[in-house]
Amino acid sequence: MKTLTVICTCLLAASAATSLCARAATPAPLFKTSFDCASASATVEKLICRDAQLARMDRELDRLYRLALTDEHSVPPPGKVSTDQQIWTLTRNQCFIEADPKACTVSRYAERAHQLRQGSAIVRTKDPDRLTEGPLAIRCAGLNALIAATWFNADPGVVYLRWANSSITLSQEPAGTGRRYSGKDNTGYFSFSQTGDDVLFQKPGSGTLRCKMEPTG
Repeated sequence: MKTLTVICTCLLAASAATSLCARAATPAPLFKTSFDCASASATVEKLICRDAQLARMDRELDRLYRLALTDEHSVPPPGKVSTDQQIWTLTRNQCFIEADPKACTVSRYAERAHQLRQGSAIVRTKDPDRLTEGPLAIRCAGLNALIAATWFNADPGVVYLRWANSSITLSQEPAGTGRRYSGKDNTGYFSFSQTGDDVLFQKPGSGTLRCKMEPTG
């Protein structure tokens, strides 16, 4: 009877181990992107295919890019937009050498969305999914330059901020009211809180700046 018990126990253990190995060997699901994930060879492309946030950003950026190509009044013109997109793709794919490839890739998408929306009225046309918004101008007391802000609602969302010769991409955090974003670069910690047209912005080396959205139109 003991021998039978030992055999059964071993069989159960082997079965559990096989099940665990099978689950470990199952590849992560592939998300829909603007390119064919089945033939993706670049490390960053493979990362995008298996990350819901990045895949969503990729699809939205492709939509913005295709809209820009239809805008004869875009700045730069469509021909240059196409060339810039090819260069951008190569730059995005270099994120695999960074310490945090995903954070780098998120920033690349946020910055490119800002560029495309800034350069074309057609690209800024409101879309039903509201995945991207802006750029909008923000004026802060104590900051000489206006901040241009573009939002990427990619679950989690990010906001891309550019002012003077500086820029930063911040990640969304849970907030009781409004929207709150934070992040850091090699200069330190940033935070950005928005409630309606009121904004609180903090950058390294300064206190919290009180800001207002500039009227549009």
